[in-house]
Amino acid sequence: WGATVITNLLSAIPYIGTTLVEWIWGGFSVDKATLTRFFAFHFILPFIIAALAVVHLLFLHETGSNNPIGLNSDADKIPFHPYYTIKDALGFVLMFMVLLSLVLFCPDLLGDPDNYTPANPLNTP
Repeated sequence: WGATVITNLLSAIPYIGTTLVEWIWGGFSVDKATLTRFFAFHFILPFIIAALAVVHLLFLHETGSNNPIGLNSDADKIPFHPYYTIKDALGFVLMFMVLLSLVLFCPDLLGDPDNYTPANPLNTP
């Protein structure tokens, strides 16, 4: 149902909307082909994003970052490893502790009240 709703939003694009939706669906409605395409896209997308991040880092390492002032000052630079590694590790530990305390001490705080209604297969949206 979610795939139908989200892909139907593309039908609002003038001239090509309905053709685009049918192309994404692989037919005239959401079917097995649509779900297979979405699963493949969902699996491949993180690898594409990771590859683009690596390419970005390679270009950044090759050319250096942008310096709009144009002044080269080595006095303002500090090494990454001891300072930012510890800072990132501390931030990760603090956020993990906050999330862990929410999960362990207040498990129902972030939940939806509809999760406690009994399932009824005769009454579905």
